[in-house]
Amino acid sequence: MSARIRNISIDCHDTYALAGFWAQVFGTGRQPDDHPGDPEAMVRTTDGETVLFLQVPEGKTVKNRVHLCLEPADRPRDAEVERLLALGATRVDDQRRPDGTGWVVLADPEGNEFCVLRSAAEREASA
Repeated sequence: MSARIRNISIDCHDTYALAGFWAQVFGTGRQPDDHPGDPEAMVRTTDGETVLFLQVPEGKTVKNRVHLCLEPADRPRDAEVERLLALGATRVDDQRRPDGTGWVVLADPEGNEFCVLRSAAEREASA
């Protein structure tokens, strides 16, 4: 027997707004039955994973113990970082190295950290 992930849940204040941000990140959309003020909202990635946003009363106070690591599908890491910053993410930490390796830590509009790694094409080019 084994288990599989049904969805990844992210606590937040405004489920509809945060689902909207992540829908843009993933290049998908919110679920049609999600509305402003709903206590939960859901987004599917282009690969079919489900990210569930759950309304909680408390704010985020410490670094995430679990976070998403994103790999750009159709652009280099640095271009993806700029795209996500334009969508409303903020830069938390920059671990890019002169040889092109490394990652960038960003936060979504409610402060949940996530990383942006190099694309598969970038990794293959440096191998």
